[in-house]
Amino acid sequence: MVTAKPFSIPKREVWEAFQKVKANQGAAGVDGQSIAEFEADLANNLYRLWNRMSSGS
Repeated sequence: MVTAKPFSIPKREVWEAFQKVKANQGAAGVDGQSIAEFEADLANNLYRLWNRMSSGS
């Protein structure tokens, strides 16, 4: 049985949010990771971010 994620967050919105942070030259988060470091594995990082947000973790 496949269950849906508790939160319906379109992947496109995660991508658009990243673009806004990048355009504003956003600062590193609590983990200290810079935009450049995040972009080094962008597809994987955005997927992980979307997955965690969608599952509520």
